[in-house]
Amino acid sequence: MDKVRIRLEVNGKPVSAEIEPHVTLIEFLREHLGLTGTKQGCGRGDCGACTVLVNGKPVLSCIKMAFQVDGCSITTIEGIGEDEKLDIIQRCFIDQGAIQCGFCTPAMILVAKALLAEDPQPSREAIRHAISGVLCRCTGYEKIVDAIELASKQGGGQ
Repeated sequence: MDKVRIRLEVNGKPVSAEIEPHVTLIEFLREHLGLTGTKQGCGRGDCGACTVLVNGKPVLSCIKMAFQVDGCSITTIEGIGEDEKLDIIQRCFIDQGAIQCGFCTPAMILVAKALLAEDPQPSREAIRHAISGVLCRCTGYEKIVDAIELASKQGGGQ
């Protein structure tokens, strides 16, 4: 099978690779780049656990082919903060107890990052709408909404 060359930016760094055309974005991130923070959930685009940002917008990486993001800027959870310096949104998730099993957390944080970049002071309804595509089986969503609201008050959209 012929390979396809892609060039993109992942977490601020240029990446170039030759991949088979059937490789999904999540496979590329996890298996080719070793970025395992993006979680493989349903594999059908239903649960949202695999959400990453493509040019600043949330995208389900399990149903997006890697060649489709050629020339794009990709942000995964690894590109949001570091152990020594967490992003405001990450800190607020911890402070509000919005992390339980942690499986949906990377996607929730990335969705929150995109929302706050677009609307620095969203209503609770807007927050609920933004995260509605990511399933969480642990927190009941209220702590997640609280965390995103707190991040908005602390300048998390910057």
